[in-house]
Amino acid sequence: MVFAGKRPNNLGVSNGKLAPCPNSPNCVSSQSTDLVHTIAPLTFTSSPEQAIAHLKNIIQSLPRTKIITESEDYLYAEFKSALMGFVDDVEFYVDRNNNVIHVRSASRLGQSDLGVNRQRIETIRAKFS
Repeated sequence: MVFAGKRPNNLGVSNGKLAPCPNSPNCVSSQSTDLVHTIAPLTFTSSPEQAIAHLKNIIQSLPRTKIITESEDYLYAEFKSALMGFVDDVEFYVDRNNNVIHVRSASRLGQSDLGVNRQRIETIRAKFS
């Protein structure tokens, strides 16, 4: 677990917002406004409860994934890389008013992630829709 790093202390939802991405490019967030970090949220037409249950099933079907925190409108999971055991922190926040799930996926260590966080969210989006 050399490359796991420490779990960040800024996770979770504060005033309807997930934590902003750091300056490094190894993070994407649907609440970010800059081009490097921005990514579209997940959208749903079902009930929020069905949407989060569906999302949870998808996350649990992915390899080396562990759901850490789960509530009515929030899901936090750790994704571990196959090779070196790098850990990425991935958060989902249900915005019931707009029928979207905001996402944030960030590497704990290093600078570049070679697009892994963005690719992960797009993979989840493809399975989700």
